[in-house]
Amino acid sequence: MPTPRTTSRRSLAAVAALPLLAVALTACGYGSEAKKDDAGKAGVTAGGKKLSVDTVRIGYFPNLTHATALVGDQEGIFQKELGGTRLKTAQFNAGPSEIEALNADSIDIGFIGPSPSINGFTKSGGKSLRIIGGSASGGVKLVVNPKKIKTLDDLKGKRIATPQLGNTQDVAFLNWISEKGWKVDAQSGKGDVSVVRTDNKVTPGAYASGSIDGAWVPEPTASKLVAEGAKELLDESSLWPDDKFVITNIIVSQKFLGEHPDVVEAVLRGSVKTNAWINANPEKAKESANSALEKLTGKALPADVVDPAWKSIQLTDDPLAATLDAQAQHAVKAGLLEKPDLAGIYDLRPLNKVLRAEGRPEVADAGLGVK
Repeated sequence: MPTPRTTSRRSLAAVAALPLLAVALTACGYGSEAKKDDAGKAGVTAGGKKLSVDTVRIGYFPNLTHATALVGDQEGIFQKELGGTRLKTAQFNAGPSEIEALNADSIDIGFIGPSPSINGFTKSGGKSLRIIGGSASGGVKLVVNPKKIKTLDDLKGKRIATPQLGNTQDVAFLNWISEKGWKVDAQSGKGDVSVVRTDNKVTPGAYASGSIDGAWVPEPTASKLVAEGAKELLDESSLWPDDKFVITNIIVSQKFLGEHPDVVEAVLRGSVKTNAWINANPEKAKESANSALEKLTGKALPADVVDPAWKSIQLTDDPLAATLDAQAQHAVKAGLLEKPDLAGIYDLRPLNKVLRAEGRPEVADAGLGVK
């Protein structure tokens, strides 16, 4: 029989799978639009051999949980591996819009969260995308007003924000509440704890005004709140086996993967080498990521935000497939998602080829790989 912590981990593992749930099921489109492409920012590698396509289009978020993409692009690591093939990037504010871009053949490869990946794969009947690698784990925290909340038990009766109804953090928090034996209506957020759906951009203001007592949010929002006086009460990583769970992975359109495997391998080499550089040079990498954010958003993160946020995110080549599978299955048990067929959502053969060439161990697909 599992220990209480194991039970909690298993329960939470399955809920973090849905950044879309209600939003994806009710929206006509796929959320916010992509920001303008920054094509031409970096030219092709001088003297580099062009691969099987002139240009590869990669999408990612201007967010620290997408540090592999931020740093790999900023430092020219991806372009070096692509040689004479041009790198063109586009930034997105939400997973649904990136999935829409992939489906519309506007991008070829994307850095994205687990839930949009699941949603995109299942809604297409398993025909739109494959997950081809990992990127990041962790970076989600419960932060609270220390004057009102001193222990986890004190959350009962309080107002806690999550980014939106049915998103990854919202469902993870709802599950944590249920593990405590408390009751909350998922749709309204009313119950033993009041779950207040608040966009990450306005959550700090809501906290400052006293309209919420805390938040279960990703970085850097969590660290922004701490910088304003909140206290970290729980790091979600502590609820997972080995303190790891997928927060960002790499997807590719199946069409592009089939037609341009050499380009996919080059991008994965760039990802693996970027993660190795980040892990070997954490301070330089943090500065690079913040510099990239400043270029993309017009504002760098202050030290009291970027420093703790950076430390809470683990960069990894492993997509942590078992955690994605557990997330999806628990979402089904919670009645928030029809049972998905995830067979074939992963194709880790290109990544494992790259890892073998680097003398690194291969990663597993939890039985959800292509046959």
